[in-house]
Amino acid sequence: MKKRVISLLCVFFWLVVWQVGAMALNQRILLVTPVDVALKLIELIPSADFWKSVMFSAGRILSGFALGLTAGTGLAVFSGRYVFLRKLLSPLISVLKAVPVASFTILALIWVSSKNLSVLVTLLICVPIVYINMLEGIDSLDSKLKEMSTVFGIPPMRRFVGIYLSQLLPYFRSATGLAIGLCWKSGAAAEVIGIPDGSIGEKLYQAKIYLETADLFAWTAVIIFVSWLCEKAFISVIKLIVKRVEKM
Repeated sequence: MKKRVISLLCVFFWLVVWQVGAMALNQRILLVTPVDVALKLIELIPSADFWKSVMFSAGRILSGFALGLTAGTGLAVFSGRYVFLRKLLSPLISVLKAVPVASFTILALIWVSSKNLSVLVTLLICVPIVYINMLEGIDSLDSKLKEMSTVFGIPPMRRFVGIYLSQLLPYFRSATGLAIGLCWKSGAAAEVIGIPDGSIGEKLYQAKIYLETADLFAWTAVIIFVSWLCEKAFISVIKLIVKRVEKM
């Protein structure tokens, strides 16, 4: 409870700094106040167009995240087993880590339509994060426990849950927590460049074109909140799975 109060006070402090700074600058095109953003959100939230944009972007960004999560985990499992595959994938993973989101997006526009652009971009962003974390977890598996399970003839399912799953879930949780936030950032950036109809990225682009700074801040706040909500929901599910596994 005390930590939550401290966190809320810190948030309130920065909102006050923002409010005072915006009032001192007194240039609504450059910086609006938190009150202006809140009023704009109150105006946007009841509209059907707002929810369509949120659902459009969320559906594609989370689809890319799910695909990246699956691909990254699968590649890590096979790379942990086959050294040749790990060496083969090493340059590719290094490139995916280093290439800027803007470059990904421009290249991706050649291959896919702007409508599905954020799916591919978030997939490419997610894969290296999940792959690296899961591979680290696989490398840290206790070999003695694996040998012991073989010697005592522990059934495959119990071996998987007790040895592999229990040790890998913390790495998986860390990977997903980091990846989902970056997927929302990169997905929104991709939409701003590709400008698919009915997306949050299109709303951000329109706000920039028409100098609607309050709209720009409001949609940015929406991205931050939805990203945070997705991360908390997913991490809660992972924690629940970890608790269930620990009880087995």
